Amino acid sequence: MSTLEILSLLFMTAAVFGLLSARWLRLPITIGTMMLTVLVSASLILVASRVPGIHQWAAHLMQQIDFETLILHGMLPLLLFAGAFLLDLEHLEREKFTVSLLSIVGTTICFLLVAICMHWLSAGRLPWIECFIFGALISPTDPIAVLEMLRRVGVSRRIEAQLAGESLFNDGIGAVLFLTMLAIARGNAPTPWYIAGLLIAKAGGAVAVGIIAAWITSRFMRMLDSYKIDILFTVSLAVGGYVLADRLHLSAPLEAVVAGIALRHFNRRLPEDRIAHQEIDRFWEVIDEIQNCVLFVLLGLEAMAITLDTTAVRAGLTAIGSVNLVRFVAVGVLLGIARLCKPEYKSSLFVLTWGGLRGGLSIALALSVPETLGRTWILGATYLVVVFSIVIQGGSMNWILRSLKTRRMAA
Repeated sequence: MSTLEILSLLFMTAAVFGLLSARWLRLPITIGTMMLTVLVSASLILVASRVPGIHQWAAHLMQQIDFETLILHGMLPLLLFAGAFLLDLEHLEREKFTVSLLSIVGTTICFLLVAICMHWLSAGRLPWIECFIFGALISPTDPIAVLEMLRRVGVSRRIEAQLAGESLFNDGIGAVLFLTMLAIARGNAPTPWYIAGLLIAKAGGAVAVGIIAAWITSRFMRMLDSYKIDILFTVSLAVGGYVLADRLHLSAPLEAVVAGIALRHFNRRLPEDRIAHQEIDRFWEVIDEIQNCVLFVLLGLEAMAITLDTTAVRAGLTAIGSVNLVRFVAVGVLLGIARLCKPEYKSSLFVLTWGGLRGGLSIALALSVPETLGRTWILGATYLVVVFSIVIQGGSMNWILRSLKTRRMAA
């Protein structure tokens, strides 16, 4: 199939499954879309022995889609920029201390504890280095899945800023940890000072590029009163800044996040009649929704390309419990520290724990793991965690919050 045919099939599938989700299943569009796609993929796998032609066609289709490249160098720049650009900056500013704790310290704690749990619970069958690689790619929460969930469930602005800010900023930490574990596995053990320097260089450079590019873009947007030109400048910033950071070997995801936040900061100083705020926001909201639907279709279709043997299933079930338990412990400890520093501090341990979703970014990283380093079980376990995270955790959040609110009102 040609690229255009694949794109048309993805968009049509997303549209039909979105209709079924909203009208008959009464589920959020993205969650219903992914659930239906997973069910269709599982059905194709089950009937493969009787109708081999269907399975061959589906397998050939998935081989033509480079999932890792499509996510990391295709959809991710626009998704991250949209999520950051649409954030409430006032609440993010108030929650910067908590966001820093969760994104830096929390991600590091989860990385270590998940690796230890996976090794111990497997009775030593999973090597330490493979467990650390898995811990590095699964510990950061996925901003795409988290932001979609937050816009749907309607949590308080304070908690939304905490969870969204964490998910947007912890990717840089997770990426450095992931690359470090791969380097160690290949025999190039870096020193702690090298790791710290690498993190500072990649993160600091990405922040600088994002702020400078956003400032230049904002200056251009002031020259002409045209929302169409303004939108084109924002798109060029989202894509061009990401490409520039990637070429400079910086943290491109962090650059996209910083660019979105910085552009919103620079533009909100201008009067409403000078920058078409509503038109630009509406454009990025539409882009974000469409890409999310297509992304969740791709996540569902990926089931046909993943080998779920006994080891992968066992590791996946272990990982589902370990990841959520470790996050509960880490978030609880960090919220305790935040309350010690600020006695008036308010948050929700449940929302921050259960709302820490994993998504396409973890799968894209798992696909880059070499076969000799346990790629089969890592990819299978990652996929099971992502499906559970999006369908069960993300799908139940709205219902659980309504139930808790009803109980509090009754009490």
